[in-house]
Amino acid sequence: MKNRSHDEAMAEVYRQDPAYAIQMLNSILADGEQSDLLIALRQMTKAFGGMQAVAATAQLNPTQLYRILSPAGNPALSSLTAILEAMGLRLAVQAVAAPPG
Repeated sequence: MKNRSHDEAMAEVYRQDPAYAIQMLNSILADGEQSDLLIALRQMTKAFGGMQAVAATAQLNPTQLYRILSPAGNPALSSLTAILEAMGLRLAVQAVAAPPG
């Protein structure tokens, strides 16, 4: 039996359970850890056909997508939005508490 990397295993989980992928991204966004978000997005690109396919759908250069999702990546909102849309997802704003007043 061939050993799979953690990223490959997570890509399979995300592919088989898109609701879990959404839950994971929302959890990461709530914690505010950008590095964790980039890791999850890299794993999700495998679930959505790989870097080349996601880059094409997001209308990004594959090299640009690799840089954006690298550990040192710092995606612009427009790039993040395009990547998520390529996966059939979008960012949303949600109230977490009543505004001060």
